[in-house]
Amino acid sequence: MEANPCDQRYYEMLEQLQTLDFALVELNLYLNTHPDDLRSIEQFNQLTQERTKLANQFQELYGPLQNFGRAYSKCPWEWNQAPWPWQV
Repeated sequence: MEANPCDQRYYEMLEQLQTLDFALVELNLYLNTHPDDLRSIEQFNQLTQERTKLANQFQELYGPLQNFGRAYSKCPWEWNQAPWPWQV
């Protein structure tokens, strides 16, 4: 049975992804000016690993988050199935 993109878990997972993305952007900006901060690099790598795992779980349940070769699609092609993550 395919997951419903309108269930509560869908929104919870998207919010977790947004939280991780925000932290990763902030760490990226910080590391641009502090490239030798090993602790921040380790935190960036840990959050990257968490985000990758969560994004893979999300995509297995609800379909792709990004296109142009950054996410797999099941058959039938999933990019024409709404809602897309940026529409909710």
